[in-house]
Amino acid sequence: MKTKKLIVFSGLLFVFLSLSSFKSEAYLHANLVSVADQDGLLVYATFDGKEDYGYNFITKDREGEEKTLTFQKVDDKVLEVFNLADEKLIGTKFKITFNRVITFSKDEDGMEDSDETNTITKLEKL
Repeated sequence: MKTKKLIVFSGLLFVFLSLSSFKSEAYLHANLVSVADQDGLLVYATFDGKEDYGYNFITKDREGEEKTLTFQKVDDKVLEVFNLADEKLIGTKFKITFNRVITFSKDEDGMEDSDETNTITKLEKL
C-alpha cells in the first residue's frame, strides 16, 4: 500500500513540475520580442575614461555634435594591449571596431524596453 501511494505521489509531483516549467518558458517567450546583432561596426572616437558601467568615448555625429558612446565590454585581447583603466589614455584618439547587441523586450505592463550592449573587438591608436 505504501509503495502504491509513493508511486501516485511521485507521478503527481512529476506532472506538477512538468507543467510549471511550461509556464515559465511561455512567460519568457511572451516577454522577449527580439534581439538585434550588429557585428563589425566602426567608429573614430576619443577615450574619455572608465566608469563602473563601461568605457566612455567621445565621437561626433553627422551634425558635428559631440556624443558619448559607452562600451560595456572589451575583448580580453584588446585589454592586453590597451589598459583602459589607465587614466593616461584619456584624450587618446582611437579607431574602434565593435559589436552591438540590442535586446527588445516587454515589461510586466506591456511597455517595450531595450537593452544595448556594445563590445569592443578591436582598438587601434591613431
